[in-house]
Amino acid sequence: MEPIVRMEGISKAFPGVQALDMVDFEAYPGEVMGLVGENGAGKSTLMKILSGAYKKDTGRIFLDGKRIEIENPYHAQRLGISTIYQEFNLTPNQTVAQNIFCNREPREKGILGKLGFINREKMEEEAEKILEIVGAHVSPKSLVKDLSVAEKQMVEIAKALSFKAKIIIMDEPTSALVPEEVEKLFEIINQLKSQGIAVIFISHRLEEVFKIADRITILRDGKLIGVMKKEEIAPEKVIYLMVNRPLAEMFRKEESKLEDVVLEVRNLSKKGVVEDISFKLYKGEILGIAGLVGSGRTEMARLIFGADKKDNGEIYLEGKKVEINSPEDAVRLGIGLVPEDRQNQGLILKLAVRENIGIPILEKLVNLLFVNKEKLNSIAREFVQKLNIKTPSLLQKALYLSGGNQQKVVLAKWLSLNPKVLILDEPTRGIDVGAKVEVHAIMSQLAKSGIGIIMISSEMPEVLAMSDRILVMSEGRLAAELSKKEATQEKIMAYASGHYISNYS
Repeated sequence: MEPIVRMEGISKAFPGVQALDMVDFEAYPGEVMGLVGENGAGKSTLMKILSGAYKKDTGRIFLDGKRIEIENPYHAQRLGISTIYQEFNLTPNQTVAQNIFCNREPREKGILGKLGFINREKMEEEAEKILEIVGAHVSPKSLVKDLSVAEKQMVEIAKALSFKAKIIIMDEPTSALVPEEVEKLFEIINQLKSQGIAVIFISHRLEEVFKIADRITILRDGKLIGVMKKEEIAPEKVIYLMVNRPLAEMFRKEESKLEDVVLEVRNLSKKGVVEDISFKLYKGEILGIAGLVGSGRTEMARLIFGADKKDNGEIYLEGKKVEINSPEDAVRLGIGLVPEDRQNQGLILKLAVRENIGIPILEKLVNLLFVNKEKLNSIAREFVQKLNIKTPSLLQKALYLSGGNQQKVVLAKWLSLNPKVLILDEPTRGIDVGAKVEVHAIMSQLAKSGIGIIMISSEMPEVLAMSDRILVMSEGRLAAELSKKEATQEKIMAYASGHYISNYS
């Protein structure tokens, strides 16, 4: 069988960076090709060339055996190449049918069609047929803003199929999905395979890539490192090829002695969100918070940090009762929060690395009306070096950093505060394996220095490996407290899903 797409000797350079260096890539009809690599490995650049967003510097592209030049994204769609990005390209205030056939709406016959009138009935009928193919139980008349994340993703897939797609590129398609929705997506991908469509699957969640991919292409530093068939895939080998270091280095956490309490929460409640939360956090401890999406983990963190107002509850810091009514109060007391959504809540993307790092300590950097730039540069440079933040300069906008380096800037921002307590909400979501290793190492160093860390994570291996203790939340309540020795993935999931009677007191 001929590949449906073949890319040969693809190179692409940006100012100061060789993003791709003579990369070969191919995918066959009815195949799921996994594409893996660290941030900066060249995955996105390669797919942007295939989808028409970038022009290649060198190389050749063949579609169905014929050499092609892809002019732009619309040309790629007409050729049968569709991309579903992590951030959906949908119009929220229009219907599902309008989104699927955007700018291609069927017209009325005769004079009405010539005048631009749309045949809504036909458009909705065609949309319904496509939605049935992907198994989406969504009305074509529904507004997109009223859909769940998983339903929006199905609309994106339906839109791709409406272009008679031969190749569908899925870029981090599971990042915002719960496990049940991921399984549903995999069912749809298998349906696409059965129709002869090639799916290119990009994800930092390697266990999902291993599960769904027929083959895996591995990139590192803009070069092709290898291609593996499903029967050849071994997680340790793939990770080693991606990052050039063994899997054993991913989780490095020394056991902490739980002696001095740094933070105590008593009976924390907010109606309809969390109820009667009580726990202690020790100096130098990483306290893992596990639970399903919607269990109240993030909401609890926001209440502790003062981002949301609590109804009841008391917070003690180093044995003293404190009032935290705003994030400013929390910062002043030495509590930092690295939020789940680093781009919208953790960073000011259009500001430089230097300014982002200095935000929490701005008051200390101001002399009269002016910021002491020399002091700011010194502090920013210190943390860039400490956390190994890869940036061309301190003046680089945070917007242009990789996900892993953005996350390290958010960490640096709070470390400049010299915190007593650091709350990390999904600290490694959406970053590659290499960056995860570095973030885990930073967390271990912080705990060793005496900082108490609350780590909220949906990644079970991370929770099990990095936590000294684990609290499990279910429906806004604490369902269990587990020691490192007694915690297992099965036990955590059982408590999180409410299958065990609460043993927490």
